[in-house]
Amino acid sequence: MRRDVFQAIADPTRREIIHLLADRSLSLNMVADHFDISRPAISKHVKILTECGLIVIQQQGRERHCRADLHQLKEVSEWVENYRRFWNKKLDALEAFLDEDSKKKKRKK
Repeated sequence: MRRDVFQAIADPTRREIIHLLADRSLSLNMVADHFDISRPAISKHVKILTECGLIVIQQQGRERHCRADLHQLKEVSEWVENYRRFWNKKLDALEAFLDEDSKKKKRKK
C-alpha cells in the first residue's frame, strides 16, 4: 500500500518519532525506549514513516539506525501555505469590511 506524508503525520506517535529524529540518528531500540508502547508497534510506525520517505534506516553493524529526512514535509508545508494565503485573504477582506462599516457608522453620528 502506498502511503503519503499526510497519513504519516496524522498519528501523534509518528510525529513524536519524527521530532526525536529531527536532529540526530537513533537506533530502533533507542527510539522505542522513548515510548510506553510495544516495540512491534514502534516498528510499525517506523515502517510507515519509512514508506513515506520521512525516515531513512541504515544498517550499522548489528543495529539499524533511523534518521529523519524532512524533505517530504515540503508537501505539507505547501499545502498549509495555500490555506494560509486563503485565510489571510478572507481575513483581510473582513477587516476592510469592518473598517468601512465603522467609518459609515461614525459619519452617521
